[in-house]
Amino acid sequence: MNIQRTQIGYLVGGGLKENFRVRLTVSPQEMQEGAFVVIQSGLWNYYGIVTDINLGATDPRFADEQTEVRFPAHIAKALHGQTLYANLEVLPNLMLEVGPELGTPEYKDWQGKIDAGLKDAPRILPVKNIPPHHAVVSLANEGDIAEIFGDPNKESNFVIGYTREQNHPVCIDLDKFVQRSSGVFGATGTGKSFLTRLVLAGLMKHNQAAVLVLDMHNEYGFDDVASDTKKAVKGLKTLFKSGVRCVGLGAGSTIRGNQVDFNLEISTGDISTSDIETLSRELNLRETTPTILNALYGTFKDKWFAAFRSMSRETVMIEDERGKTKEVPAEGSVAKWAMENGVNVMAAEALHDKLRRLFSQPYIVDNPAADSVAQIIQSLEAGKHVVLSFGEHESDLDYLLVSNLLTRKIRAAWEKKTNEFRTHGKAEPKPLIIVVEEAHKLLNREMAAQTTFATIARELRKYYVTLLIVDQRPSQIYDEVMSQLGTRISGWLGDDLDIQAVLSGLSGRDSLRGMLARLQPKEEVLLLGWGVPMPLPVRSRRYDEAFWKEMSGGKKSREENLKELGFGG
Repeated sequence: MNIQRTQIGYLVGGGLKENFRVRLTVSPQEMQEGAFVVIQSGLWNYYGIVTDINLGATDPRFADEQTEVRFPAHIAKALHGQTLYANLEVLPNLMLEVGPELGTPEYKDWQGKIDAGLKDAPRILPVKNIPPHHAVVSLANEGDIAEIFGDPNKESNFVIGYTREQNHPVCIDLDKFVQRSSGVFGATGTGKSFLTRLVLAGLMKHNQAAVLVLDMHNEYGFDDVASDTKKAVKGLKTLFKSGVRCVGLGAGSTIRGNQVDFNLEISTGDISTSDIETLSRELNLRETTPTILNALYGTFKDKWFAAFRSMSRETVMIEDERGKTKEVPAEGSVAKWAMENGVNVMAAEALHDKLRRLFSQPYIVDNPAADSVAQIIQSLEAGKHVVLSFGEHESDLDYLLVSNLLTRKIRAAWEKKTNEFRTHGKAEPKPLIIVVEEAHKLLNREMAAQTTFATIARELRKYYVTLLIVDQRPSQIYDEVMSQLGTRISGWLGDDLDIQAVLSGLSGRDSLRGMLARLQPKEEVLLLGWGVPMPLPVRSRRYDEAFWKEMSGGKKSREENLKELGFGG
């Protein structure tokens, strides 16, 4: 099939257990690490990315000596062409049967067998064999990119960026993206928040899943100002208006002066003992805590938190049978309750002291004005997107408590709806994506077993709930959770452990390590995993006026896409 491509070299070696080696027929300065290339061989195309570029010589002496100094220019040039060369290392990923030359009898016979069901239709496959020596190697063209990563004009395909060599659009399949948990990673200051905004806007525009954003730093709902450029940045509420509901934590709370759609108040009756246990590290709780919490629940049931909060530390003086006065715990005190229930008094009082940080939080009330937790769940069930902004309550303690309690309730609601759908034929649940910032605080090795989030990452895909975790230190996230992530979108990472964590479980990860460490901060990302057919570094889109226009309904032209990247007038 005659498809115009830029030929760059030919295959000279390699295999399935190692990278392919390609002899360049163009200057190595025309190539980049991460370039997407096609190897054409007969009926098959092989697709891979460049992982290394190296220089070689037929004899080391020709590389060591400057022949252009010793010989006339025409002789030196001839010697260079015969003795010095450059090779590419290419990580092969996929192969596709393309058939004989279009219009030939062989092509007609090949297509006829497919139409008659005598031969499987061509489809993208993992690389299972290798092309022969001297197979032609070219840069992938726009058609190749669309063949592998999807047509940008298809509704479910979201353009996340462009190839670095020729600026062809590269898509993420959002239908696949929402089927498994995913991650956005990048070191601090590399544009991770803007990248997350891009992905969230794409998901909301596609509208095949409801999105709950646990917005710890109040970045996503309302308009903001970029910290580096000082330019205005549109919030998701501005882009999608009534499709996004902004929720503030605590009665009367506003977000940077903006009125929210409603406020979230936590009822004391909604706080479970397990919610407190997830705060063990943050509150420095003792090993005796579960015993005390179980005793509190056994005494007061769902009202245990309110009852414990109302207990005093007072004592009273009484006379004993011998007429002597002594100090004893007062009615309604922590010590009195502990003594009556066989609980260590000092341990109970120590727990009471540590929970004062929660007792004083204004968003935890006995009788909320409305069941705002239910409001959030109802909004998500109806397909609305919810951004929960923590406002002034930005401490890790607030984030851990509220996010875990809310997702625990959501998990129960989605499990119930899924079981009703499968058992009684009721309405199918709306897929839900929960966006978790600072994910290592909730999903580290110590916390993962205690929070709802690890369960969601492992099991809740079958209940239509997945996570989108956003973090700058992926190495601190429990490896079992990382292994469950489908699509991974990563900006620059400098720490070797973080790079290793992002690439864990992926084939060819050794070849990709250097590529991830050499991404251009705030400009390039590496696409990996379930939502993309093969790893590929791309120049990421800008979160700017052109993008906002497209998300609001307009469609950008190719010229506008290139202009946003700095190409063209």
